[in-house]
Formats: sequence, C-alpha cells, structure tokens
Amino acid sequence: MELIKLVLTFAKIGLFSFGGGYAMIPIIQQEIESNNWLTSAEFVDIIAIAEMTPGPIAVNSATFVGYKISGVWGGILATFGVALPSFILAVLISSYYLKFKRNRISNSIFYGIRPVITALVLSATVVIAETCLIRESFFSAGFKEIMKTPLAYIDVISLGIIASSLIVLKKFKIHPIGLIFLSGILGVFFY
Repeated sequence: MELIKLVLTFAKIGLFSFGGGYAMIPIIQQEIESNNWLTSAEFVDIIAIAEMTPGPIAVNSATFVGYKISGVWGGILATFGVALPSFILAVLISSYYLKFKRNRISNSIFYGIRPVITALVLSATVVIAETCLIRESFFSAGFKEIMKTPLAYIDVISLGIIASSLIVLKKFKIHPIGLIFLSGILGVFFY
C-alpha cells in the first residue's frame, strides 16, 4: 500500500509541477511533510544530495525519498511516478506544439506561467535558506527574545559560505562543480 501511495504522490508532483526541478521543491516538501515521510532536515539533505548527483533534481529527489521510505522498489517506483506524467505530456505537447507555435493563446499561457515558476523557484530558495541559516532555537523562542539577540539565531558560518560563494561565482566565474567541492571542504572544516 505504501508503494502505491509513493507512486501516486510522485505522479501528482510530476503532473502539477511546472518550471523544472527547483520549482518542484516546494511541492515535494509539502507532499513529504503531509505524509510524514521525512523531517525538514532530512528533506534539505535529500535536496543537497539530489543537487550533487547527475540528473534532474526532481527525479533524484524522488529516487532518494522513495528509497528512504520503501527501499529499492520505493526508489524505482517514486522515480517512475515523477517521470511518467512529464513523459506523457511531452509526447502529447510535442505533437501539437509545432502546429500551435505561433498561436496567440498558447503564447499567452506560457507568458502567464513564467511568473509563477519564478515564485516557486524563489520559494524553494527560501525553504532551503531557512533550514540552512536559521537555528532550531529560533522557532521556540519568543519575539522579544529574538529581538534582543537576533544574530544568535542565525548560522553565521553558513551565511558566510553563502556570501563567499556568491562573490566567487560573480567575480571569479568559478565552475559550479568546483564551488560545490570547495563548499564541501569548508563544511568539513567548520562543522
């Protein structure tokens, strides 16, 4: 029964997620939390692993979540579930796309979807940043306590790594793989 639920959940994610892997992160998180499959910390770890491994982040995260929940078969079926709707839609749309490529209504639909995709990617950024930057004690502290020492609730090391990464990416144009490798070394050193 758990395997069927896993397939259907990831098929729903695959069917209703537009804009690629990062836009899927909030939807994946919501489904995982509503089914009590992983904690927030485990989810962020899964996303980090999915980003580091080759392939689409949605497929990788489905594989890892499925494996965590139901072993090898869970990984296989969750991956199948998340990929099947995209495959079917791609086949259907590609057959009609060339015919309607210059259609004003279809172009308007695509322009209307773009801002939502941007919002979903930003939402994923906020979710990951919140887990990475804000200490657990923040969520149990009161407003007055937080206002007295707001920096006590921020992981300054992670904030420094993020700031350094942005500077290195912008100024030195280092390849993202090199930056991931460097940040892993910094993580081992600082944590």
